Amino acid sequence: MIEALSRVSGVLLAGSAALAEGDSWYPSKWGADDTLGAINELSPEGVLEAAKLIKTGKTYSLAVETGRQTPAYGSRSFQLFAVASGDGSGATMGDNRGTFNDDWMTTWLGIGTQIHGLGHLGIDHVYYNGTHVSEFWHADGLPRFGTHLLPPIVTRGVLLDIAGLKKVKMLAGGTPIHVSDIKAAAKRQGIELRRGDVVIFNTGWQELATADPTKFLESEPGLDVDGAEYLARLGVVAVGADTWGRDVLPNPDPELLFPVHQILLAKNGIYVLENIRTDELVADSAWEFLFVLGQPKFVGAVQMVINPIAIR
Repeated sequence: MIEALSRVSGVLLAGSAALAEGDSWYPSKWGADDTLGAINELSPEGVLEAAKLIKTGKTYSLAVETGRQTPAYGSRSFQLFAVASGDGSGATMGDNRGTFNDDWMTTWLGIGTQIHGLGHLGIDHVYYNGTHVSEFWHADGLPRFGTHLLPPIVTRGVLLDIAGLKKVKMLAGGTPIHVSDIKAAAKRQGIELRRGDVVIFNTGWQELATADPTKFLESEPGLDVDGAEYLARLGVVAVGADTWGRDVLPNPDPELLFPVHQILLAKNGIYVLENIRTDELVADSAWEFLFVLGQPKFVGAVQMVINPIAIR
């Protein structure tokens, strides 16, 4: 699959140009200097309203565990090393004989459960708010669009169970999620999508991450262009799923690769969440909840490994 994606990298650029042609998607509705995108939809009033959804106090980690065996796109990988103060026979510290362990890691930050910042994916080298890559990219990190600049995302979270809607445990790879699916799932679950929401899709696909990592990365069900444009019109803050790439893959239009990322990130400043754990929410029919995310403040990061929390 990785080789196949490399072969169609030219298709991505061609598709990007097609998306950009004749399409006035900048400056942003929040102003030509805006760098936060849909996070502007958040407010203290929205936090207070979302907090009213807490009825049981139950909390859910929406993150998968990230380790050396985590399946990841392309050449991405994760390595963590534990550092001990000797083998148990070395010198101690002070009269209190203190000992310690430490650790360090080398990793891609777009691995496991993650958020994509607005500097992650653009259209023909142009990113959110019409910003050319030359204006914000530096090898030692992004001074603009870095995920360390994002405030906490605390708002209403909504889970749409598309697998449940289709009466299957897992959607097949390449299954697109259209506007009609979004509306049908919301109606089935008694949910009304609102401005400022974080919308998460359950497809069942995450089960393959451990059961069959190779198949997990070969394709995926996911949001299609019309569904992404619909969510953008609603004014959501972020869109996530239990899949590794968020877009349907392969796309129904063979000339496009990851167009949903472009619609959400570049055109509308809507954040992308990947590898979200949804099974516990589905088991409890937890369709709406308080969503809480405070990402690590790694300066200049394009994307970031995260552990979002749902509270209901």
